[in-house]
Amino acid sequence: MKNRVFFPQAALDDWIASDRVDLNNDELLIKTEGRRYKIIEAIRVLREVTGSADIHEVLGRVKTRAFLRELGAEILEGSMIIGDNAYDVIPGFIGAPVGTFAEHRKAAAGTAASGSPTSDEELLAAFLTSGM
Repeated sequence: MKNRVFFPQAALDDWIASDRVDLNNDELLIKTEGRRYKIIEAIRVLREVTGSADIHEVLGRVKTRAFLRELGAEILEGSMIIGDNAYDVIPGFIGAPVGTFAEHRKAAAGTAASGSPTSDEELLAAFLTSGM
């Protein structure tokens, strides 16, 4: 299975404002590494707030907006309603790396330099901690 990552909208807004990433149609580029991700709009479901059972089984998951619309979801900023259920959510995007990490490294520099990330997970961790 291909690695996927959830990018919260608020974080993307900050990264775009600080010129750390570039967003072009359905592709996100991490500028410092040149790593690209295909992205699609998604929602991270944090909690059900009415106390009702989560009959749609979305709690604690990340689902595409298209899937949630098929369920009849109404989404407004940090809230979502599906039938009698109401949820707190985080809007954002699901991203899947374009190509393998080895292909990315080969295209980016030929070979990985000492101390540079050796996986997508390490690359993302370095990216996230570099902006703190």
